[in-house]
Amino acid sequence: MTTEHQLVQDCLKGKPSAQKALYELFASRMLGVCYRYTKSMSDAEDVLQEGFVKVFHYLSQFRGEGDLGAWIRRIMVTTAINYLKKNSRYQFDLSFSADENHFLHPVSPDDPEMMLDAKQLADIVRQLPPGYQAIFNLHAIEGYTHVEISSMLGIHEGTSRSQYARARNLLITWLEKESESTKQTRYARS
Repeated sequence: MTTEHQLVQDCLKGKPSAQKALYELFASRMLGVCYRYTKSMSDAEDVLQEGFVKVFHYLSQFRGEGDLGAWIRRIMVTTAINYLKKNSRYQFDLSFSADENHFLHPVSPDDPEMMLDAKQLADIVRQLPPGYQAIFNLHAIEGYTHVEISSMLGIHEGTSRSQYARARNLLITWLEKESESTKQTRYARS
């Protein structure tokens, strides 16, 4: 079995078999990353392909000091954000308006615990408006700070913070409604 270091070296030498192996090693995980930022599998696949073009283009800059998967993931996230910015279907609307009060939800320590698998949670997050979805994914999933997010998206740090809070509160509201619906269904069956 080829080590990641050797795989990178072989890719840098232009070996197609190594490039294919690197792609196959990371493609399925990175497709999941791309899918979190898009609204369709087709768009996610486009982002994945564009991301791997960048991976192979910038592979000489990978120093081997960190995890190769983390390095590739960062490229995929950046590629996804750039895709969202340039694709009119995903135009961010991060403005405030009076009719957005339905997003506000008091967050308390007694929020319901939900038993969700990763796919169910991802499906719920994907229902957020594109700007909220991107900010929620960048902060909650990828671990970027609001300063980093503001730089990536070209918004103010405060906007990133408020949109993250709104996305989180909206998700909590949806989860509470789902929890109530599930409880009512269970009681109806009893």
